[in-house]
Amino acid sequence: MSFDSNCFYCSKNSDLDALMIKICDLEVSTVYLFKEQTYKGRCNVVFKEHKSEITDLTEDEAALFINDARKVAKAIHKAFKPDKVNYGAFADTMKHLHLHIVPKYEGGPSWGKTFEMNPQKVLLSDEEYQKLINKIKDNL
Repeated sequence: MSFDSNCFYCSKNSDLDALMIKICDLEVSTVYLFKEQTYKGRCNVVFKEHKSEITDLTEDEAALFINDARKVAKAIHKAFKPDKVNYGAFADTMKHLHLHIVPKYEGGPSWGKTFEMNPQKVLLSDEEYQKLINKIKDNL
């Protein structure tokens, strides 16, 4: 299994903990809830192994990764009823394959535009994060 000690997704260090909370492991991915919750329910689906491009995956791995992302998006639709879910795969600075799952709500932040990475710094209490996590888990 590929591992990069300089990657916070691989090393699972305090930088990762400062930004996200682990929700669960799926087939080939780990799902995290972003602490910044301007977009209620925003998650990251992170490939478990250190790969930087989707083209680095085998066909089977790619299918499993997309299926994991689909499961998370479906859970978010059920849990939070967004009007649309945006998907983002940037990785210019974080070269570990991951997919942002960003629920969008009509009339809400960035509606009709690309979502902002860290827009308004909407942070919640531990109890509020746990409620969101439970809602997502209940719908996976």
